[in-house]
Amino acid sequence: MENKSKTRTEQILMVLNVLAWVAFVGFMIEAGAILVSFGVSWIKPEAAKKLYKGLDLEGLRQYSFWYYAGYVSLLVAFSALKAWVWFMVIKTISKINLTSPFTMEVAKNLENISYVLFEIWIIALLSTGHAEWLLKTTGEAPESIEAGEFLFMAGLVFVIAQIFKRGVEMQAENELTV
Repeated sequence: MENKSKTRTEQILMVLNVLAWVAFVGFMIEAGAILVSFGVSWIKPEAAKKLYKGLDLEGLRQYSFWYYAGYVSLLVAFSALKAWVWFMVIKTISKINLTSPFTMEVAKNLENISYVLFEIWIIALLSTGHAEWLLKTTGEAPESIEAGEFLFMAGLVFVIAQIFKRGVEMQAENELTV
């Protein structure tokens, strides 16, 4: 019975690894597409009308290139950091050893993931604040990014990291007593 559950756990981790790779590649493509469309709009200002996923920032681009560049920079940072989180998840999954799952390396990776999720929350807040400021300043209302779930995820992953750290301590204590 135990062998079957171990095989199932390994299969689940393998599927999660594949899904993490898909998410990583997807967010890298998103960040790259935003950068490429920004580069094209630098040369052809009318290209700002159809940025990635139909985002229309032509009015903002016409008002001020620097306001436009600032907003697009936040979008790129947001996508790139999400890709970085998924890359860190891939690294973490690859480090999990099912015979001794609680390692300081996995705990540290989880903690670092929580920090990056917190950074994503900050970028989302900055983006929302920047969009509100742009609306007041220019009359243009770019899309704002939802931020709340990233703070929740950061907290959740941080708690899991602390549990893993305690698991490392308990695992070390058990190895010393055996």
